[in-house]
Amino acid sequence: MKKLGLILVIFISFSVSGQSIVGKWKTIDDKTGKVKSQVEIYQNGNQFFGKIIEIKDPVKQEALCTECSGDQNGKKILGMLIINNLTKEDDEYGDGTILDPNNGKVYDCKVWLDEAGELQVRGYIGWFFRTQTWQKA
Repeated sequence: MKKLGLILVIFISFSVSGQSIVGKWKTIDDKTGKVKSQVEIYQNGNQFFGKIIEIKDPVKQEALCTECSGDQNGKKILGMLIINNLTKEDDEYGDGTILDPNNGKVYDCKVWLDEAGELQVRGYIGWFFRTQTWQKA
């Protein structure tokens, strides 16, 4: 029986590590637990990027990023590139950035898949961070 448990743990580990972050992911509101938007993560060369492809709230579908700086200022949030330049490092993707279009701030970013196949998305500045769980769409 112990061998069967060990085999299952090994199988689950291999199946999660073989998965990719590429695809469509549902972002979940931390407070309500409801789906807010959908982000598509794609690969370009050795780097990974993510853009908002759907916003659930009809009122926010035409919203502009008024708090963003630079080229993003005043642009529509729908279609906006929010994850930039992630690179794969073993089972994690890091050394990239993530933009929070609600406040216009850009954070260092790393992401990884957990055992359940959900995407853990961490934005951080120094020692301060926040991690969200995104679900496969």
